[in-house]
Amino acid sequence: MTLVRWSPVRDVLAVRDEMSRLLEESFGRGYSPEGPVAWQPVVDIEEQPEKYAVRAELPGLKSEDIKITLMDNQLVIRGEKRREEEKKDSTYHRVERVYGQFERAFKLSHAVQSDKIEATYRDGVLEVSIPKAEEAKPREIQVKTAK
Repeated sequence: MTLVRWSPVRDVLAVRDEMSRLLEESFGRGYSPEGPVAWQPVVDIEEQPEKYAVRAELPGLKSEDIKITLMDNQLVIRGEKRREEEKKDSTYHRVERVYGQFERAFKLSHAVQSDKIEATYRDGVLEVSIPKAEEAKPREIQVKTAK
């Protein structure tokens, strides 16, 4: 039989982690253990042999509200979703949509061709195409027969 030392701190941290998980399930992405998050768009990152493809859901934004930068192999997507002007003669019974500034940053693990990065925005989805540098692309090595 092994004795395990009881640690009250470990129990408190376990309770905190469980509460964070429950809050995230209840309130969705708008909550993080560090505090409330105004808005953080969801992103898919796909790696293909020739490039990376980053797709972000940005409904309701205009292309001029989105800024993309690449610096030190880190891709940063930032922007702002502006709230519609409230009408004076209206009463809101529910406001669930979130607004505000956002920023998502992703470290790229391989060298890329930064001068050939392209971004398109259509139907609320931003797609950033990031071509890999030649040295980062997979290449096949031929096996020779020894004599």
